Formats: sequence, structure tokens, C-alpha cells
Amino acid sequence: MNGRKGLVLDANIPVRAVFGQRVRLILEAYENVASCCSPDVCFQDARKYIPDLSERRGFDPAVGLSVLQGIGRMVEPVDRSLYENNVNIFPLLA
Repeated sequence: MNGRKGLVLDANIPVRAVFGQRVRLILEAYENVASCCSPDVCFQDARKYIPDLSERRGFDPAVGLSVLQGIGRMVEPVDRSLYENNVNIFPLLA
């Protein structure tokens, strides 16, 4: 049983991947080794906070949101309906 591993990420990881290099590099390095997913609400939170964080850091908010969209290709957004009724899939999210 050497199947591909999975990892569930919270909203902080996509946000950190937008503003830093280390998290993004880790996600890219392990993209073919582990499947990463995050509840869609985490991506919603990230979209909510990235514009303000971008402005405070002197970045273009549109660029930050574009980077987040790219992160969405490495970290699969998971719809709430997948995990809210099935605690066996993601027991920590239910």
C-alpha cells in the first residue's frame, strides 16, 4: 500500500503561498507525491483577506488573487457537501 498521501490544508496555507515563496515551493515540490485539498470556505476566506493584505504589503491585490488561483491548481478546493455529511472522509473538518 504505497498509495499517494493526502493532506488537508486550512486557509493560512494558501494565503502564505500567495505572499511567500517557501510554502509555494513546498507545494510544488510535493505536488506529485501528495494530494492537497482545502475546504472551499478556506479559499473564500483567502479571497476575502488577500486584497487587504496585499495593499498593506504594497502589492497589487489583483496579482495576489491571480496567484491564489494558481495555488488552486495545486491545492484542490473541496466543496462542503463532500465532507459535511461524511466524517470518515475528513474527520477533522466535520
